[in-house]
Amino acid sequence: MKHIKLLLTFLFIFSFSYSQTTSQTTSELQLLDIFDYEYVSDPQISPDGKKIVYVRNFKDIMTDKNLSNLWIVNSDGSQNRPLTSGNQNDFSPRWSPDGRKLVFRSNMEDDKMKLYLMWLDTREVFPLTNTPQSPGNISWSNDGKYLAFSMFVPDKTDPFIKLPSKPEGAKWNDPPKFIDELNYRGDGQGYLKTGYDQIFILSTDGGTPRQLTFSEYDHGNPVWSADDKKLYFSANLREDADFQPLNSEIYELSLSSGEVKPLTDRVGPDYSPVVSPNENTIAYLGFDDEFQGYQINDIYIMDATGGEPEKISGEFDRDIQNIQWDGKGKGLFFQYDDHGDTKIAYIDLNGKTRVVAENLGGLSLGRPYNAATFSVSEGGDLAYTYGTALNPADLAFHDGRKMKRITNLNEDLFSFRNLGKVEEITWNSSYDDREIQGWLVTPPDFDPDKKYPFILEIHGGPFASYGSVYSAEIQAFAAAGYVVLYSNPRGSSGYGAEFGNLIHHDYPNHDYEDLMSGVDAVLEKGFVDEENLFVTGGSGGGVLTAWIVGKTDRFKAAVVAKPVINWYSFVLYADGPGFFSKYWFPNKPWEDPEPYLKRSPLTYVGNVTTPTMLLTGEEDYRTPIAESEQFYSALKLEGVETAMVRIPGASHGIANKPSNLIAKIAAILAWFDKYKDE
Repeated sequence: MKHIKLLLTFLFIFSFSYSQTTSQTTSELQLLDIFDYEYVSDPQISPDGKKIVYVRNFKDIMTDKNLSNLWIVNSDGSQNRPLTSGNQNDFSPRWSPDGRKLVFRSNMEDDKMKLYLMWLDTREVFPLTNTPQSPGNISWSNDGKYLAFSMFVPDKTDPFIKLPSKPEGAKWNDPPKFIDELNYRGDGQGYLKTGYDQIFILSTDGGTPRQLTFSEYDHGNPVWSADDKKLYFSANLREDADFQPLNSEIYELSLSSGEVKPLTDRVGPDYSPVVSPNENTIAYLGFDDEFQGYQINDIYIMDATGGEPEKISGEFDRDIQNIQWDGKGKGLFFQYDDHGDTKIAYIDLNGKTRVVAENLGGLSLGRPYNAATFSVSEGGDLAYTYGTALNPADLAFHDGRKMKRITNLNEDLFSFRNLGKVEEITWNSSYDDREIQGWLVTPPDFDPDKKYPFILEIHGGPFASYGSVYSAEIQAFAAAGYVVLYSNPRGSSGYGAEFGNLIHHDYPNHDYEDLMSGVDAVLEKGFVDEENLFVTGGSGGGVLTAWIVGKTDRFKAAVVAKPVINWYSFVLYADGPGFFSKYWFPNKPWEDPEPYLKRSPLTYVGNVTTPTMLLTGEEDYRTPIAESEQFYSALKLEGVETAMVRIPGASHGIANKPSNLIAKIAAILAWFDKYKDE
């Protein structure tokens, strides 16, 4: 009967959402509204700064797909028009140096992803590739005649296991898979095919891509030298690359000779090279690897003809991403997360830094992660994804003096749906009095004199951050009548290296006190029902949720999404064994099992009395579903009321289909509603 009641509750929420959405008789957000969300990604400003091409993302309720088209708009916001249309995926637009053409990737003709060229004066479109594999990110040569990109090339090797030929017409099973690589599967990719990412160039007049690299290693996305005679890329070309996952270098590839030579050499990653307009300087990201869980990127520059690299970011204590030169080669723009806000800053070659723009975000539709991007024109104008707690990513333009919001893609939906109010709060951890930042979301039509059920929602990573950005999941919880707290406990990014590494080789542990202190701070406000507390989180948040129910019984129910339950099994079963066992623990499991056991929620399963649901994608290879299965079985053996929700076809991100996101939210609400006191 318990299972029937849960299923009926789940179906009631889903069917109620559908009936209310179609009639539009209520003001609260409904689950099917997820199919109506749109957002902007990858805005690309033209070289002269006058136009912006961006990706407009939408969903199709009939095919359950995430789709995208290209749009173009003047930087003053006028003439916002589609460049492509249809139920397809168009993305990765890149302007030609003269601003007259555009290349992008699309499956507009068939399911095969191809590279297309568009002439912007006529909008004519021509497919440049028809390769079995999809090209990677594109880089234009400076004369506009060639494109460079990476692309996967399958390895044509004879099978190790040689089987006899089957008789004509016989139906045998598929041949066995022979695996001898450390990294043999990837989340969202499945079991990896044998082969490597190689570098190609292609004439913009069309023809056959020319392969330039042939080694048995993956090569990063290439960029052109100022004279178009060389390409620069990052790669880990060491024989033990799988065992040194963060030890890449910057390489130079000569187009005339095919010679590849390293330009950097240190223990640690060097990557994302960008070439200055003055022809001489390469900037790139990296750090000296200290084998810590959280390590922040610095900006380095070096002369392309040789010489020692120079770190110009000094003591800037934030993780730097997405570096782009200004038009004169005098400095670089970059983005970083700071206290839950993504910002764009400018740094000159002497290391002087200033903030240019704030409130970037909106690329993480499900949960409120900081995720954003931007591009810069030759004159220093910016196009970026603008995100707040009240809107997924929209398009914004910044001319160096002020910001202009260009789109409001969800205005039609939000015009008849009320959102929960999002308020930033801080508190001090009971462990060491450190200040912790969080955000409190209250239901629409909130009345502070009433008592509301409460959800603590915990982010993953664990080296990641939430912020004041839109979240479909959080807003859905608020629409269902819950007060929600989400926060950045110790270990979160955006607060400096010291704060991030408070959980180095010590996770989970005192982040528990950070979170419980946040719950206590909300209870002090007086509008939360202390008898109706619930907790959930995904990935690293799933770890902490499982940890919490092993430490306290104050929550009425918990949903542990895509967790790690047993660190011993995780580091050997996840899709990055060379990384997790090296950076998250001091030794391999069999060398020192004690830290693995001490930090595993499975160790404390005997303490759990909280009704706990497990929820994971069946094709999750980051936190494989075997982790959830272990906790489910252990809870059953302990007599704890538990359930397991398996999302078919879903990887770690779960929301590869809109219906998966709906199913996740509906399952969490069904479980909490089952135990909530009315």
